[in-house]
Amino acid sequence: MNKRFAGWLAVAFASSAVVGCANMTETQRTTGTGAGIGAVAGAVIGGATGGGRGAGTGAAIGAAIGAGGGYLWSQRMQEQKATMEQATRGTGVSVTQTQDNQLKLDIPSDISFDSGRADIKPELRPILDHFGTTLNQNPVTTVRIVGHTDNTGTDAINGPLSVNRAASTRDYLVSRGVAVNRITIEGHGSTQPVADNSTVAGRARNRRVEIFVAEPPSQ
Repeated sequence: MNKRFAGWLAVAFASSAVVGCANMTETQRTTGTGAGIGAVAGAVIGGATGGGRGAGTGAAIGAAIGAGGGYLWSQRMQEQKATMEQATRGTGVSVTQTQDNQLKLDIPSDISFDSGRADIKPELRPILDHFGTTLNQNPVTTVRIVGHTDNTGTDAINGPLSVNRAASTRDYLVSRGVAVNRITIEGHGSTQPVADNSTVAGRARNRRVEIFVAEPPSQ
């Protein structure tokens, strides 16, 4: 089959798949639409720069980027995810790939920070050591650290506490050689719970730090 035709066939298939699946959820339709748009853009760019083979390759890459909402899930990102899954096994840390192709570490309170404090607990340090190593091996990525609290206490306390926890995590990674200009921090206090604050277990889940790693496709 002609390679240029194969590339455009991939585009047509992606586009028809988006239109034809009437039973998709809103999330699936959004992701599918992004894939189709990304495939078209990738094929056009690939065709302009690399002939027929470029069109096919560009369509595939464009579909992957479009489906992910703008971030690239590269082999380096997959390797970083696998490394962190191994390093955090049995610790309670959740390591996932988000819908928009970010690597997410969800770190619970029992290994991150004591109640009302922003200094890193000893249990978290080995995990951040491994994480810092993976970040240094993939320097094109950006890092966003988000602190959260439960609803115990006032907003005047919880807001700064959540920011300070994110800052402590950032400072530890910087001490392990991660460039500070790659990292942004946020604190949301108790405004974004993931569990019921009326229970002890729920409050423990809500006291957490989330770390997001993203690889922009332009890099």
